[in-house]
Amino acid sequence: MSKGTKRAVLVGCNYPKTQFSLHGCINDVKAIRGVILDIGFKESDVNVLTDAPGSPVLPTGVNIKDALNRMVNKAKAGDILFFYFSGHGTRVPIFQPGQPFKQDEAIVACDLNLVTDVDFRRLVNRLPEGASFTILSDSCHSGGLIEKEKEQFGGQHMTTTVNTDKPKPSKAKAKSLTFDIIHSAIDTAAGILHDAANVGQKIFGIFGKDVSLKFHPHYVEGLMVLDPLEEDEGILLSGCEANETSYDLVLENKAFGAFTDAVVNVINQNLGVGISNRHLVAEAAKILKNNGFEQNPCLYCSDENTNTLFLGGFA
Repeated sequence: MSKGTKRAVLVGCNYPKTQFSLHGCINDVKAIRGVILDIGFKESDVNVLTDAPGSPVLPTGVNIKDALNRMVNKAKAGDILFFYFSGHGTRVPIFQPGQPFKQDEAIVACDLNLVTDVDFRRLVNRLPEGASFTILSDSCHSGGLIEKEKEQFGGQHMTTTVNTDKPKPSKAKAKSLTFDIIHSAIDTAAGILHDAANVGQKIFGIFGKDVSLKFHPHYVEGLMVLDPLEEDEGILLSGCEANETSYDLVLENKAFGAFTDAVVNVINQNLGVGISNRHLVAEAAKILKNNGFEQNPCLYCSDENTNTLFLGGFA
């Protein structure tokens, strides 16, 4: 792959003054920003969105997707695109006549307008030939955030067991919102009664054209199909399996995400040499297990990208 531009969108949602607030997500963004500037990203090519007080652009669903779309629109062969998210994740229940019940993965923007696995699949499918798109998500249910991406590393590959002598800190909080909580909050904000029927139609009615593609009538009705491309350059490093939780914690007066902290430590140990996608996830998983966390970080990508260098290597 030719040497191109490295661009990033970094998002942190603490959801301040809400019943589901977190503490370490903005700190996570600061930590990741510092790391990627150390490994070859230019400050002008790093776009940060957080819900910190006074932020000029909040990480709403539409603003996150707008930032990602602009990054993909600029991409050329050889470019390396990176999206980092720290915040709540959720699973969207999917009811389709004649089909088994399933739940799909999504990240939760600060306004609860979800960005789903289908949205990320669409972005990956739009990449120009020779460009790549890496997602690192420190959120619950983040495994599978790129629809139909192949899992290369997960809990079944782990040989390190959880250190039961070092339990999770007392101020550890799952970065998860059940879809029912999101649904109820949206109903309350819209001043309408909670009704399990036609959830997708309701969400589409509230957010309109800014809704996730998953809730768009063309996708719901099967008029739009998004399958992986033959040459798929989507890479997902998730903080946990699709059915698991990732943790936000406060330790020694410092708030941070457990997975992000592990990733940053591994990268810092490999500055100047680089590390493969698989090795990064595996080493971060070991740190989590040794620190008493049960979550299983995962890698989803093509066979070829499993052992390629994370973000193209470190400058």
